[in-house]
Amino acid sequence: MRIRNIAIFSAVILASAFAGSLVGPRPAEAVARELIDLQRDVTTLLQGQKDLSDRVIQDHTMMKTLVEQSSDNVGKLAATMGSLQKSVQDVQANSGARLDTMSTQVQGLSDNLEEIKSRLGKLNQQLVDLQNSVQSVDAKISGSAPATSSGTATPTAGAVSPANSSGVPAGAPAPPSANTLYESGLADIRSGKQELARSEFQDYLKYYGTTDLASNAQFYLGEIAYAQKNYDLAVSEYDKVLSNYPKSFKLAPAQLKKAMALIQLGQKTAGVRELREVVKRYPGTEEDRLARAKLKELGVAVSVAR
Repeated sequence: MRIRNIAIFSAVILASAFAGSLVGPRPAEAVARELIDLQRDVTTLLQGQKDLSDRVIQDHTMMKTLVEQSSDNVGKLAATMGSLQKSVQDVQANSGARLDTMSTQVQGLSDNLEEIKSRLGKLNQQLVDLQNSVQSVDAKISGSAPATSSGTATPTAGAVSPANSSGVPAGAPAPPSANTLYESGLADIRSGKQELARSEFQDYLKYYGTTDLASNAQFYLGEIAYAQKNYDLAVSEYDKVLSNYPKSFKLAPAQLKKAMALIQLGQKTAGVRELREVVKRYPGTEEDRLARAKLKELGVAVSVAR
């Protein structure tokens, strides 16, 4: 538009000069000088027009180059962002799997510690019983108790042999020891042999259901069902921990995982209720923290009455 205006202005000047020369007589020298000046001005205007046109073309070329470079940069940035997002997703997936494995290992170590404590308590009791037996024998010896003619004790008529602690009928093959069954179950969970671990923990509960680690075995049955996405069975298994073992240290994790299983089943109201119970009953624990985080994720207030 600006170039067009300059061209029109130049044409007007030329026309005006020509018309002025026609109006009245003027000296030839003056007219020639004005024509020269006018020609010079027109030349200057045309040169300015050319320079402006060149500058506009140059600016347009530069702008086009910048736009193309910007477009390339945006494309590269989008590709980089896509790659970064995929990397983050991969890291999150791997971190989740590693955390699950670490959680199982930590639970196994905790169970082993509890088992060691239980064994130490039993050994201490056995030592006390042995000491009492020794004292009783010493008392009998000092009292010169008469011996039988054959030198061996004769069983009292009608005496009953001690009951089998594993509950196995007489003559039946003895089951693996409690420690063997329990350790095998933990090892098979860690290695992903869930069905084998389920069988081992079920046998543990069958033969050693009154031991200190029975509640742990029951809890791991719930963990196996949850890992297999059999959430109905998981809720049932966790419920057995809560109802059958009121002194178990697995109560908090059992109630938390029961809540998670209920939520997976679409029973949000029941799941939220269980999460609030975890917060109420086990404040300051890791389960309390996880329950609060899940309630926040669900957009539900904790609202626990102490």
